[in-house]
Amino acid sequence: MAQFVDWDLAVATAGALGKSGPRVSYDEATEVVAELRRLTDEAAGHVADFTGLTSQVAHPPVRVVDRRDWAATNIAGLRAVITPLVGRLGKDKQPGALTEAVGSRVTGVQAGTVLAYLSGRVLGQYEVFSADPGQLLLVAPNIVEVERKLGADPRDFRLWVCLHEVTHRTQFTAVPWMRAYFLGEVQAFVDASQGGEQLLERLRRSVGTLADVVRNPESRASVLDIVQTPGQRAVLDRLTALMTLLEGHAEFVMDGVGPRVIPSVERIRAGFNRRREAGNPVEKAVRRLIGIDVKMRQYAEGRKFVHAVVDRVGMAGFNRIFESPLTLPRLSELSEPDAWVARVHGPVGPVPPGD
Repeated sequence: MAQFVDWDLAVATAGALGKSGPRVSYDEATEVVAELRRLTDEAAGHVADFTGLTSQVAHPPVRVVDRRDWAATNIAGLRAVITPLVGRLGKDKQPGALTEAVGSRVTGVQAGTVLAYLSGRVLGQYEVFSADPGQLLLVAPNIVEVERKLGADPRDFRLWVCLHEVTHRTQFTAVPWMRAYFLGEVQAFVDASQGGEQLLERLRRSVGTLADVVRNPESRASVLDIVQTPGQRAVLDRLTALMTLLEGHAEFVMDGVGPRVIPSVERIRAGFNRRREAGNPVEKAVRRLIGIDVKMRQYAEGRKFVHAVVDRVGMAGFNRIFESPLTLPRLSELSEPDAWVARVHGPVGPVPPGD
């Protein structure tokens, strides 16, 4: 079977190119890890009480990782998903040994370059590719670095981050079909391509585009060049709607729980929003072309949608969104929450007080 990416080289590249973390002593690092674990458990209680969602499956404890481990975990997840797809798509035409070796190494370096860049920015993640039902990762060096830059109270900032990431874990463990649905849409995206060989080449070019943008932010290439068929665009619309919902829901929970349990939450939110929006032209170009700006818009659009729905039908009514894939919002409904309410709930009266 053709090897699409030299995964070992990707891990080595990410480790070599990743930024060093902030200076902390051994005792400080130990304390940060212990506190993040404690705050994850605290956040889980707050999220369950606020959302009314309860985990339906067992999940592993939080993993507090450094940048290298975060990149290696994500590369392992990508490998678990991409390798079977490449095997299926490339079964009809095997490249020569030299072509395969050179191509996989080039793609390995490119993938490692992208993950090295992201490993210095991600605070936490619920990673669903490498394990079922997924695993919660908190990137301790990045959390410490950002809290220092913001001048935030460490305990408050760490709990704030934990609220967001634990909400994502809750979404996937309280809704047992969510992971299978998400991975199924990834598979549907591949199935909607026009020919396996052409898709493999576009996948390789897209990884190269990301790496090129990291190295050269003046590049005008777009990672959306991979989306070429109507079927793929339809799948991308569903994935975009799903990710906007999940990000917006996490932001809504942070805003709902935060003022109750985090004394400095307003200061943290204001400083973090300024950090999201700031950046030199090079940094902004990289964010835009590798999709971080899209994610930032999802935070705002998704939060607005969730807020409007909860105002209309209450939290219990909102949670019907997780009943099945059919009750997830369509892309068009994100800007028209009343359309989702009408489709799922039908005509509704006033929300009962306290719901």
